[in-house]
Amino acid sequence: MVSVTDALARRTTPPAAPPAHGTHRQVAAHQAFLVPVAIVFVVLFLVPLAQTAYYSLTDFSGYSRKVDFVGLDNYRRIFSDESMLAGLAFTLAYAVGTTLAVTALAVPLAVVLNRRFLGRNFVRSMFFFPSVPSIAVLGLMWGYILSPLGSGVLNTVLEALFSVGPVPWLSDNTLARLSVIAVGVWSATGWHAVLYLAYLQSIPADYYEAATIDGASARQQFLHLTLPLLAPAIVISQFLLMTGGLKVYDLPFTLTGGGPGFATYTITQSIIVNGVGQGRYGQASALAVLFTIGVALLALVQLRVSRTLQRRVA
Repeated sequence: MVSVTDALARRTTPPAAPPAHGTHRQVAAHQAFLVPVAIVFVVLFLVPLAQTAYYSLTDFSGYSRKVDFVGLDNYRRIFSDESMLAGLAFTLAYAVGTTLAVTALAVPLAVVLNRRFLGRNFVRSMFFFPSVPSIAVLGLMWGYILSPLGSGVLNTVLEALFSVGPVPWLSDNTLARLSVIAVGVWSATGWHAVLYLAYLQSIPADYYEAATIDGASARQQFLHLTLPLLAPAIVISQFLLMTGGLKVYDLPFTLTGGGPGFATYTITQSIIVNGVGQGRYGQASALAVLFTIGVALLALVQLRVSRTLQRRVA
């Protein structure tokens, strides 16, 4: 007969640890799944990056087999090229402008879309719709709407309602920059509002009920409850906006063609035009290397700042 002491001892005895070879097999199996990812990363990123870095030190034209080593000459020419400097300035302005504007608009919009009202799902889909078509198609559409001619849609409406003459939306340097940024904000706000909406729906309603009982107003709840809890979503949203804004090409190209002059020229357009259009692969490669380094540094700084803010909120 088994005593009570023996029975308790058996129940309290910890289960035997699994054999070590089983754990090693699991780790090996998990690492095996990373092999295809590593291969794709090497083939599609590291190899082209190394090749681009090599071409940036040569006079490679893309056509001639003869390649001469020119050192840092391509990098020196970049900072004396008016189009490349203009592309750098507008790219930074676009990335920062769209990031700040979309964040300022998408967060309140998500709060409104999170409420209960008639036709809520339809309204959500309407705000999300601008992110569905290709941004190049949207650029062509807005190019017709913002045409600086009197036949442009917006100018026609302004003439009919306010008797305002044709406004040079896309032919004035300042207005063209603002127009491209405005269209970029319009196309991205709905998508990022849906991103914030997903995070809002994961916040327990008990938090807001407790805040209401404590006498907190809607403004206080938004500033001291909603915004801190949305910190992870804001980090992700701004990272996507900043990286997407730095590599923008299709919207300014289809909307203004980079003009007037170089007012809406971008870094990516400069790389493509100089590399493919004019056969200056060496100079375009040098610009691509600098651009990659700049984006990487900016992304690291943004992630570090975002993590610091998250720790303070937590």
